[in-house]
Amino acid sequence: MGTSGLTVRVTHPFHPLTGQSFELVSRSLHWGEERVIYRAADGTLPSIAVTLTDFAPPDTFCRIAAGRAAFRMMDLWTLSALLKQIGKRLDGSDV
Repeated sequence: MGTSGLTVRVTHPFHPLTGQSFELVSRSLHWGEERVIYRAADGTLPSIAVTLTDFAPPDTFCRIAAGRAAFRMMDLWTLSALLKQIGKRLDGSDV
């Protein structure tokens, strides 16, 4: 398999490979999301979601928040609803 000459860097702050760069092999749709396949140090060809790499377009929220807000309002609302559901199940009122 030839080389593309391009590299992909893992940029998501919570990913264990954050900051590391790898040789890009391909970019395509897998499992319903866009992913990049890269050559790992051991020669394997793992894939990672494009959104976790520098191949993703800049996230508008993150750019505007500039580190001042860690969560989107919609994400917090969804989390709140989920916690309410869990609380009801733990109370036994929604079994």
